[in-house]
Amino acid sequence: MAGPSHIEWTEATWNPVTGCTKISAGCKNCYAERMSKRLQAMGKPQYADAFQLTRQPEMLDAPFRWKRPRVIFVNSMSDLFHKDVGLAYTRRVFRVMNECSQHTFQVLTKRPEIAASYAEKLDWTPNIWMGTSVEDERVLDRIDHLRQIPAKVRFLSVEPLIAPIRRLPLECIDWVIVGGESGPGARKMEPEWVRHIRDQCVKRRVPFFFKQWGGVNKKVTGRVLDGRTWDEMPVAAE
Repeated sequence: MAGPSHIEWTEATWNPVTGCTKISAGCKNCYAERMSKRLQAMGKPQYADAFQLTRQPEMLDAPFRWKRPRVIFVNSMSDLFHKDVGLAYTRRVFRVMNECSQHTFQVLTKRPEIAASYAEKLDWTPNIWMGTSVEDERVLDRIDHLRQIPAKVRFLSVEPLIAPIRRLPLECIDWVIVGGESGPGARKMEPEWVRHIRDQCVKRRVPFFFKQWGGVNKKVTGRVLDGRTWDEMPVAAE
């Protein structure tokens, strides 16, 4: 539910909400859905309903117990801006992030239009980063909604990258993460798709982070792109 993370671009995860529903092609082989079913089978009480969306208020105080500053991925097992979470509970989550100024919180959503509609009713302290997932050109409109949100850092998670993106709009974007799909049924990501996005980021001086090639066994394919790893982060993380 909360603790250290093996995700390359963060240090910890915090899940005050679990479960979700699929809304686009990037959701097809959702890792969180697979993990939820596994945790349910292990008897974890928070996953009694597996991947059904569930608020987890008992997790709200977890960041207060972490005294050492951490970079925290919020809701790795859900989407804070799912319509069924609601504004009232989202504000409770934001109050925790507002009060835990020692941490940096990375909020990632596939529903930035809901985040934008809530934006004026939330306190966007500088330690809250806001990102959206962009798996192919069909969901590029998510970036327009993201730009409406007054977060100090706005980022794109281009993962799983399942098709080429000829032009990735980078105006007002502070960071780009790219990665291939992993696990059972993983769809292939072509190297040229990755290079094209990397080159756009380099040209625009947007920090670029390459997470993984993916595949059935991501440890085998690794995360080296053209002879090096790409671990660039926004200046705000320093």
